[in-house]
Amino acid sequence: MQWPDDSNSLVMEIAWEVVNQVGGIYTVLRSKAPTVAAALNDRYCLVGPYVHPNVDSEFEPIENSDSPFAKAVEALKAEGVEAYYGRWLVTGRPQVVLINPFSIFHRLGEVKYFLYENHHISTPDDDLLNQVVAFGEVIKMFLGHMARAEAENRRLIAHFHEWMAGTPIPEIRRSHMPISMVFTTHATMLGRYLAMNSPNFYDHLDFLKWEEEAKNFNIECQAKIERAAAHGAQVFTTVSEVTARECIFLLGRKPDLITPNGINIERFEALHTVQNLHQEYKDVIHEFVMSHFFPSYPINLDKVLYFFTSGRYEYRNKGFDVTIEALARLNYLLKQAGSEITVVMFFITKQPFHSLNPQVLQNFAMKEELRKTVNTIKDQIGNRLLNDAASLSDTKLPSLNEYVDDYLRLKFRRTMQSWKTKELPMIVTHNLVNDNDGIINFLRSSNLVNHQDDKVKVVYHPDFINATNPLFGIDYGDFVRGTHLGLFPSYYEPWGYTPLECAARGVPAVTSDFSGFGDYVNRKYPDHEDKGIYVNSRTGKTFDQVAEELAQSLFHFCMQSRRDRIAQRNKVEEFATEFDWSSLSEYYYQAYSIAENRKR
Repeated sequence: MQWPDDSNSLVMEIAWEVVNQVGGIYTVLRSKAPTVAAALNDRYCLVGPYVHPNVDSEFEPIENSDSPFAKAVEALKAEGVEAYYGRWLVTGRPQVVLINPFSIFHRLGEVKYFLYENHHISTPDDDLLNQVVAFGEVIKMFLGHMARAEAENRRLIAHFHEWMAGTPIPEIRRSHMPISMVFTTHATMLGRYLAMNSPNFYDHLDFLKWEEEAKNFNIECQAKIERAAAHGAQVFTTVSEVTARECIFLLGRKPDLITPNGINIERFEALHTVQNLHQEYKDVIHEFVMSHFFPSYPINLDKVLYFFTSGRYEYRNKGFDVTIEALARLNYLLKQAGSEITVVMFFITKQPFHSLNPQVLQNFAMKEELRKTVNTIKDQIGNRLLNDAASLSDTKLPSLNEYVDDYLRLKFRRTMQSWKTKELPMIVTHNLVNDNDGIINFLRSSNLVNHQDDKVKVVYHPDFINATNPLFGIDYGDFVRGTHLGLFPSYYEPWGYTPLECAARGVPAVTSDFSGFGDYVNRKYPDHEDKGIYVNSRTGKTFDQVAEELAQSLFHFCMQSRRDRIAQRNKVEEFATEFDWSSLSEYYYQAYSIAENRKR
């Protein structure tokens, strides 16, 4: 479904994460914008807060534009509000309006008063809440200017994402402003807190009393804003059937539509070079593994598989607990089978740390010193052998030991001795602020501490990977391409971009039926395992059952031949095209059409 060519509607997509990277909604908006901007042209604009300190790196302001969005910005400026119109410097260069919520902080008490008076939402004095409420007010002012200038001749659609953008919705509805509204929740605030603290969250959903639970977690204000936004919009959507059930019980409204998240496949497309890129970046990971493990003992790099997980540090919600349990069982299964395969598992997440571990850095430096010595020996042998070969009268190969001088022999021996250690390889690459860490504790209790005879080794990297990272020196996306499998058996994941982004890079992935993406794949693609997406079933199962099934699935993956893994990488990359925004944006157009009809 495409937006009607004869439609003159103006669509404004409003979110706290427009040109402001905080979490996953930034990825949704950034990846979707090129497709929607191409379909709607100058009738589409994103609206966000002017709060990011590095906004200039992503935003290009435009002066003296005749765009209706630019004119509304000028009207805001006339009222003393700091606002900007321009382009988001991403693919598609969509129109963007950024408004500074601090511009009306002198009126914050008044805004909060009417939010309580008209909608019974009390807002405590909290820095983030103050900004959110102020942002809602400047958004309402912006939409008011749009309505006064354009509503007589054009229909106006405002699409709000998450509670942080939703505060103006109830007042827009109360004042009968000529705006058709869509509200999308990607994950309910209360649901996220409950899932982190309740082992049976999904089983207890229909017994929960939302207001009591919100007070218990001290998020009553956020929950009320989200609930008011869901009820105030003409159309309410969420990203998955999993979250839709959550919305019914926690927000009191069944979503009108499921709007699944997609990707901009052009950002990932590698076509026939998938295997070449995998090999290139796998070699980079090999380099890290050599420096990290080889001082203690060697690993056969021809028989190694690289698994990884990544995302926010939500120990239970992200499935880190069940992942470690499954890895411990996989370690046993591989030993029992006498497998030659070694799995190196990377945990890539963000935790406070003081610094990189000195031993990890020293191992890395010593490996580089050893490399220099080896290269010098190689050059010396090559040069001397070539000279002698040219002057020798017979074809007998001389003794190569004679071509290395005593200094290099000694240097090589000393470097090797300095590099080698009897200590086990470190589990964590950094010195954490808090050593009482869930991942470390469970790894230790599971005895996954990198023993030489372990078939599963672990590297916990409590920082995100980028090109300036001293241990890898490549971007996160390139690191993913060098791995063999992504592990994301989440307990609470309203959508889940990480397995989808793995697929787009030609890397098979594990998700769960508690994630929106996994549930969607389960429902729509019964042959998903053949395509390289493994859905770990968590519905109605104990922790032990979930871990055992995941361990068996990982063992089966390890037993595949190299040829099978190559074939699966190609299949999973092709499968990812099913999730391109060119296919999935139709759900948003449908939501806009329903909103227009209901408003009329």
